[in-house]
Amino acid sequence: MIFSKKIFLKLLFLVLFSCLLLYYFIWKSNVKENGRLSVTSDVEVSQIVNSADQYLRNPFTFKAMLNIVGKIKTIKPGSYRLEKGMSNLTILRILVIGRQSPINLTFNNQDTLEKLAGRISLDMEFDSISLLEEMKNTVFLKENGFNTETALAMYIPNSYEIYWNISADKFLKKMLDEYHAFWNLERIEKAKTLNLTPIQVQILASIVQKETALVSERTLVARLYLNRLKSGWPLQADPTIVYSIKLKTNQDTIIKRVFKKHLLIDSPYNTYKNIGLPPGLISMPDISSIDAVLNAPKHDYFYMCASTENIGSHLFATTLSEHNRNAVKYQKWLNNQGINQ
Repeated sequence: MIFSKKIFLKLLFLVLFSCLLLYYFIWKSNVKENGRLSVTSDVEVSQIVNSADQYLRNPFTFKAMLNIVGKIKTIKPGSYRLEKGMSNLTILRILVIGRQSPINLTFNNQDTLEKLAGRISLDMEFDSISLLEEMKNTVFLKENGFNTETALAMYIPNSYEIYWNISADKFLKKMLDEYHAFWNLERIEKAKTLNLTPIQVQILASIVQKETALVSERTLVARLYLNRLKSGWPLQADPTIVYSIKLKTNQDTIIKRVFKKHLLIDSPYNTYKNIGLPPGLISMPDISSIDAVLNAPKHDYFYMCASTENIGSHLFATTLSEHNRNAVKYQKWLNNQGINQ
């Protein structure tokens, strides 16, 4: 009787200990703070644990469970959201069934496809080289109304929910869908009233954005350029000269001042020598710049010059004589500041 009681107590202890152990390894909360776990197709168990380590109270129990499950089930690649309070069992369940959470991808102010590909690839599984190859795919561009000079227009700066391990080609299709969603019927009709295509609006918007950092001033600048286009005047936009120089030198040289010698540069982007819009975007315009072109209020300004009193803003003029007075004042200010390049 005593022997049977001892056995019973031992068995009870083993059962309770096993339940406690199972609870500790399987059901006990292990995620101490919200985070994200990214799993590539060729990742090893140790790498998964290392990636999740900063969010876990006890990485050892997670590693033990992951090793066991990994030998039975396939861990699916993807990006997974870890939420505070999750147990090892919950984490493993979403890894096995592949219940990904999309990431918020945000990009803006990229001047070239190369820079854009580099920025996007920081948050995605694919690398910048494979993405850039897809971005420059001439067949894809031609089929969708773009070319190598206007390809940047397809990417509207914004935040997008995207799955981390999406392929580069599917990512481009996603961006194309977002582009068409942005260019809704209302925006297309506004572009038509300006006698511009959506891409031409974005080309002009890229110049407007480089011309002024003041969002409140962009509609005025946009209408000034629209006035020049309508009258058959050259845009004479200094940002296009800076862009031409960068294309020519293949360098991101900082140019603080445009001289007369620069205006002679031979480039289709030189809006002093060429009438109309340049063949492509000189930067990635944000939505405020695009809408500034589409909603530019009418005025009679044809000239503008940087202000020496309100730095960052411009003085607008309707006549050349008025503009020349503003320009002389600005040139003197540049000289006094020692800005010679």
